[in-house]
Amino acid sequence: MSETGILRWSDYRAMPWRNGGGTTREVASGTMPGAASGQEGPGAAASGPDAFDWRVSIADVDAGGPFSAFPGIDRVITLVEGSGMVLTVDSGTPRLVEPLTPFAFPGDARTDCRLEAGAVRDMNVMTRRGHASAHVRMVRVGEGGTELTGTAEEIVLVLAVTEGVVLDARGTATPLGRLDCARATPRLSLRGEGTVAEIRIAPAH
Repeated sequence: MSETGILRWSDYRAMPWRNGGGTTREVASGTMPGAASGQEGPGAAASGPDAFDWRVSIADVDAGGPFSAFPGIDRVITLVEGSGMVLTVDSGTPRLVEPLTPFAFPGDARTDCRLEAGAVRDMNVMTRRGHASAHVRMVRVGEGGTELTGTAEEIVLVLAVTEGVVLDARGTATPLGRLDCARATPRLSLRGEGTVAEIRIAPAH
């Protein structure tokens, strides 16, 4: 985080997908306090670049094709640019993912993507099954502002999906650019006019 408590789009590190089908930028990731390590099975702790209990990233999808598999991971995907992303999960009914409408699915499911209106950009929230869970919703910031508060065990992030949102921290107003991110520690005050994605990550029980 910067001194203002904001993660900027320009600072996110770009990396290729593990299957080479696109590019992703990591916003933030971490582990849950007290999460079990060394356990076996789908919720087992990972190592290397997959050593996270939760991860938020932004992916650029330029062409259709299969998604990378993430064993033991649950995903929530939200389209933040473009339209016409159709996902087929485990040979089920194809699902049109509408802009700014979170869609949850298992990361280890066989998932195919079809683009019907050109390239898209999406926000991914991943959590390790048995360690953490995530809830994503869109929040409209308008007249009067918006206050977000997390519990002691929650991680609460907001990612600006439009321009016009301002972070009000101890009387200092700092604009959030599109796809900038801020964390509630434990409270976060937003002003202006725009929309953010509220991401709540809680330990699994």
